[in-house]
Amino acid sequence: MVWTEAVSQAIEYIEAHIAEDLSIGEIARQVNISPFYFQKGFSLLCGFTVTEYIRKRRLALAGSELASGDAKVLDIALKYGYDSPDSFTKAFTRFHGMTPSMVRRSGATLRSFTPLRIKLSLEGGYLMEYRIMQKDSFTVVGISKTFPYENAKAEIPEFWNEFFTAGNGKYVCGTYGVNHDEAMAGDSFEYLIADNYDPAVEVPEGFVTKVIPAFTWAVFPCKGSMPNALQGMNERIFSEWFPSCKEYEIAAGYCIEMYNDPKKYPGGLLDANYYCELWIPVKRKQ
Repeated sequence: MVWTEAVSQAIEYIEAHIAEDLSIGEIARQVNISPFYFQKGFSLLCGFTVTEYIRKRRLALAGSELASGDAKVLDIALKYGYDSPDSFTKAFTRFHGMTPSMVRRSGATLRSFTPLRIKLSLEGGYLMEYRIMQKDSFTVVGISKTFPYENAKAEIPEFWNEFFTAGNGKYVCGTYGVNHDEAMAGDSFEYLIADNYDPAVEVPEGFVTKVIPAFTWAVFPCKGSMPNALQGMNERIFSEWFPSCKEYEIAAGYCIEMYNDPKKYPGGLLDANYYCELWIPVKRKQ
């Protein structure tokens, strides 16, 4: 199943069960994709996370029900997954710009958020470089932190800032950004800022070592100012390369960012010629 089909089926499932308990794991199982890559592919294709999509759809539907019916606010709040009127009112107000009680007044203007519709369009037609690399297992050393998929896009750059602000760059320069979800079935994943491990050097306090298994990797070169160039490459991998690739599929819950030394470039990470790579473990399709 290609990504566009998977996302379309996932959206259909979400819409059919929008007022029920929905978990990322269950939605991903409906389309036979691991939660690790389903969430990544969904956010890259759609522009927001699965959880954000569900939340906005529920709040839009709640607004319609408040405006057109006489159901109690508490009942609608419970229907769409909120434990109390207060939590519902706060979320509702952020989304619609008014409280639920204001909606009941005549002339209230609500915000809509219609279901996603995935349409195929003619895109691409340009070269996308990659190479297939066999690599033995290797060990990295760095600092690890667990992130929820929901806010990872904003929280990971902050993690890097905190890492260097704390002076950890004297121990690890940040050759790798390692994304890891071993079970590929959760709502969170491990992320390491890491370098290659040298057994002759003592591991600093607070740092960890991690063995990256031997894999066949699809390696995608990326050139341009960070983070836009890397984010754009990530999007193209999941929206173009995997859907069109007839030979390979994702093999495990890893994604490694390999960064070149910013000091080699006049503009550092913002240099137009800055180089990095994305490594994704792959296996041949059965």
